[in-house]
Amino acid sequence: MGTHIERRAGGVVVLTVDHPPVNALPVRGWQDLAAALRTSGADPETRAVVLQAAGRGFNAGVDIKELAADSGHAKLVAVNQGCYDAFKAVYECPVPVISAVHGFCLGGGIGLVGNSDIIIAAEDATFGLPEVDRGALGAATHLSRLVPQHTMRAMFYTGRTVTAQQLLHFGSVWQVVPREELADAASRLAEEIAAKDPLVVRKAKESLNGIDPIDVNRSYRFEQGFTFELNLTGVSDRARAEFVHNGQAEGD
Repeated sequence: MGTHIERRAGGVVVLTVDHPPVNALPVRGWQDLAAALRTSGADPETRAVVLQAAGRGFNAGVDIKELAADSGHAKLVAVNQGCYDAFKAVYECPVPVISAVHGFCLGGGIGLVGNSDIIIAAEDATFGLPEVDRGALGAATHLSRLVPQHTMRAMFYTGRTVTAQQLLHFGSVWQVVPREELADAASRLAEEIAAKDPLVVRKAKESLNGIDPIDVNRSYRFEQGFTFELNLTGVSDRARAEFVHNGQAEGD
């Protein structure tokens, strides 16, 4: 359990997140993922990174049960910092990061893929932000990088999801493949990038980040402030308690 680092010949690093049952990451999980991304990017031999997940889906966001079990705000502060660090580590990784997404990509998962350079998705992949239903806000910054503005707003208010095919239509997903072909498709693309001159690719990543119209790190940090506000009102505690209760009733 955790984030596993696999270094392959040719400079491709594959990071596999594995937090059963649904890859809803606790504080430590976000911290470990951020550290794995920073370590991979800092290695001069790394030329491309593939971010993937084991199990039922790519990412189900934060571990709500961990937050609900905390009578104070220590876990909330820590998980918000962990998410910020992980999203930032994807964005600021010196080499391209390819997210290989299967199953569900929710909440914090949107932060990861939204900050990725390229997304390849399995046919069963779905993407969404259930934050409003959880008494939280955040990652609209990253959802805005995946869908048009008014689609983002509708998704954010309703918690609805979109499919990989819809994101392919919007141009934010590079390729949609059968589930069993996902890992190979991501690896092939990473190998194609890794075959380029490494200095040119690293400079290309730096230059592309430099021309982004929005500072994604600052924008997401602004969003997080509203999550803290909601927690101070008590509405977030009620939403988390309801989520945990429903999950236990369903045997999850």
